[in-house]
Amino acid sequence: MRLPAARSGGGLGIAAMSYILIDYLRHLSPAWHARLQPVLWTVLALIAITRVPYYRHWTAEFRAAIPFVGSMIFMLSALLFEALSVRFATAVLGLDWHSDTDPLPDTGQWLLLALNEKLPGTIVQILRARIIGLHHFLMLFMMLAFSVLFDSVEAPGLGLGARYMFTMAVGRLLRAITFVSTILPSARPWCVSARFRVPAYPHYWAQKYYVPYASDASAIRQIINQDMAYADVGNYPSDYRLDWGSMSFLIDFLRPTASEGSSWFSLLKKAGGGCNDLIYSGHMLVAVLTAMAWTEAYGGFSSALVWLLVMHSAQREVRERHHYSVDCIVAIYVGILLWKMTGFIWPLKDASKSKRLNKLDKIQSRLLQAAKDSDMDKVTELLKEVEPGGQETQNKGPIKGLWLFACAIIFFALTIVVLAFTLTSDG
Repeated sequence: MRLPAARSGGGLGIAAMSYILIDYLRHLSPAWHARLQPVLWTVLALIAITRVPYYRHWTAEFRAAIPFVGSMIFMLSALLFEALSVRFATAVLGLDWHSDTDPLPDTGQWLLLALNEKLPGTIVQILRARIIGLHHFLMLFMMLAFSVLFDSVEAPGLGLGARYMFTMAVGRLLRAITFVSTILPSARPWCVSARFRVPAYPHYWAQKYYVPYASDASAIRQIINQDMAYADVGNYPSDYRLDWGSMSFLIDFLRPTASEGSSWFSLLKKAGGGCNDLIYSGHMLVAVLTAMAWTEAYGGFSSALVWLLVMHSAQREVRERHHYSVDCIVAIYVGILLWKMTGFIWPLKDASKSKRLNKLDKIQSRLLQAAKDSDMDKVTELLKEVEPGGQETQNKGPIKGLWLFACAIIFFALTIVVLAFTLTSDG
């Protein structure tokens, strides 16, 4: 994949890498991190705000507002479904299954352990370092979207945000459908007992359709031949039941316990990243989508650095056994393919270039005539029509009718930055 040249002298790349380096100081020097990080964010926010009056594409942002809001609602719905699926995959087999089932063999983990013995100690320490996490990739995308204020990225920024969230929502839905269809054991066997309070015994569905046929080869052969559950379920305790009104159907999926409170929504919030092997990796999906957006919208040397950070994050996911190797590999190619499929939401640079060429073709005769007449003012006026956004680019800033919209967008975007930074720091 050929990387496009970075725009505006690579300032966005320098700002992004500065953010990564300063945030890593939390591990090297917490005192300096506490001083420098607020300064960096304050400077970036002030620079962005001072550019607002000179931004020339508010009309395009206004047109992209509805797709942006729709994509956000879609993404939140996908995350809610994913949280439900995470809790179900954790609870349906019970705590005993999670404690007694061995992790799957992972050749990627073996390779990393072998490399620890072969590579120089300094390189191994770099590979182990927690340089970048989920919230870093989200922040990198935020910085990318904000860079439309400096004409570093093709406008509208809300269009880029809509594509990012829509693609992530589709990826999250596919992920939830994938890991809930076949339940795989965690690479960290202690995780469920440390984080969840689900019943120790399996759900009735697992009691009837899985447990009697889990390890007995003759029972498995017999159920294949009969294609019917035939074994005696046995005696198990009854699940704890709550009155959730119209949401009571969720009890069979969430399996609440008396110690977890009475709210179904609080159970979903506790699901977090889950403990089973949730193929494919949600962290890596976010990382790949950020890298794809960066490569397509900005390009240059900084996009290569972002991809290096993606690879570093992938090996850490496997090294620390948050995921199996297959989860990271699948997330990488799924993220790339999904981003390529959603290009209709935010126009590619090639599409913008084609549009400008079409405009140039339309004014070609008038441009030639102005050149023959040595009318440079007319030539300049005609060339302005070819610039992105046409007459919109001639505006010094948002017109009066868009000032309220502009202020609301900036306030909303900065609020999202703060929320993303504070709520996703733990993954």
